[in-house]
Amino acid sequence: MTKDKNKENKEEEYVRQTGSLKERLGRVKTTRWWRFGIVALIYVLWTIWMGNPWLLLGLPLLADIYLTQFLPWGAWKGLENKTLRTIMSWIDAIVYALVLVYFLFLFIGQNYQIPSSSLEKSLLTGDFLWVNKVTYGPRVPQTPLHFPLAQNTLPIFNCKSYIDKPQLEYHRLKGLRNVERMDIVVFNFPAGDTVALKYGSSEDYYSLCLRHGRDVVNNNKDVFGDIIYRPVDRRDNYVKRCLGLPGETLQIKDGIVYINGKAVPQPKNVQYFYYVETDGTQIGDDLFEELGISKDDRNHAQDMYGNIIPNLYVMPLTGEMASTLKGKPWVQSIQRYQPDEREALFTYPVGTDYGWTHANYGPIWIPKKGAKVDLTMENLPLYERCIRNYEGNELEVKDGKILINGQPATSYTFKMDYYWMQGDNRDNSLDSRYWGFVPEDHIVGTPSIILISFDKDHKLFNGGIRWNRILKMPNPDKK
Repeated sequence: MTKDKNKENKEEEYVRQTGSLKERLGRVKTTRWWRFGIVALIYVLWTIWMGNPWLLLGLPLLADIYLTQFLPWGAWKGLENKTLRTIMSWIDAIVYALVLVYFLFLFIGQNYQIPSSSLEKSLLTGDFLWVNKVTYGPRVPQTPLHFPLAQNTLPIFNCKSYIDKPQLEYHRLKGLRNVERMDIVVFNFPAGDTVALKYGSSEDYYSLCLRHGRDVVNNNKDVFGDIIYRPVDRRDNYVKRCLGLPGETLQIKDGIVYINGKAVPQPKNVQYFYYVETDGTQIGDDLFEELGISKDDRNHAQDMYGNIIPNLYVMPLTGEMASTLKGKPWVQSIQRYQPDEREALFTYPVGTDYGWTHANYGPIWIPKKGAKVDLTMENLPLYERCIRNYEGNELEVKDGKILINGQPATSYTFKMDYYWMQGDNRDNSLDSRYWGFVPEDHIVGTPSIILISFDKDHKLFNGGIRWNRILKMPNPDKK
């Protein structure tokens, strides 16, 4: 029976791959015409969306795959070796699936895991999100030669998952709307253009240079690893909340964000660090569980010598959580954490002391496409990275003058829109306060649904799955 089927396949392939164009088309089954019609329609619509009529040259290839088969696409079906035929059938199915997934991830959306607590309690560590790329419009790949299911590193092999060249110009397809205030946004990490491989995303290259010195970081491979450059779309993915839009002036006072002088309503689950002093009573795991405080955040305060203070905790709390603790008879005081003024050197722009901390920051103007800013030696550090790194200009200061592309400059007109991103866990979030503006070409998409959520503090089938978060909206603060 198997031999007969194999013979039938060989004969069918032979017949299909012989004859004139008219004869080939005459032998095509109705179902294949329907399949070709649907695929061709999707392809034409995609070409219109891309705005590139040259892509229509791919239609004859699709016609040959589904209809004429001048190229022997299905020749493997006639192989006499059953094992080889089975292997080829799997390869055929896998390649087809990879192409489909590639286009889905590239132009529609993709899954994303929340790796840190910067957006708690809005999003939790272990949430898996579906990130919608259609809302803001998907980007055409700037690094077209890359493995479709890896961001920048191939697992197991631990090597680059992309080839640096060619690099295409930034182009975004038409979306449903622009980024809005209070959106939760997934984007490529702007300060991730240069990476010390042994540190990865745990600390960015520029902070390492500030702490240790650029020469030390660049010349100490054993400690820091290779120093590499990553293209925009291959940089690590981050997720934060958009609080500042292009052309606005932002300022932070005592943790409250002000836009153009007006306070921005805080997310319902915004968190701050608090010192919680008890009468010596230790907070039990049951209460921590009730409050939703992860094991990583159940910390005692320390004195100046690093010794633990048994009756003093420091932990992130929402207003509701703080009220719950205040009602406990053994809690003596709860006070908001105040940042050390020495933090100013590590806020954006890194290494320039404006006297700003993460709780008291600015005012700072957010660049807007087509808007012009007057450049001075005082404000240059705020926009230097945008002008040089993001918009590709040569910038230097020589004899007290600012030179852009070799010409004296007293102003600059921006080519892109920029955004200000922060986490809801305000005292425990590495965000725009530390690495600055997010350019529009770094925007990936916005989460539309929580697919599933895992709690790493519990075993998988003993509270490890947060069933109450599955298929929930990830941003209830955005109406």
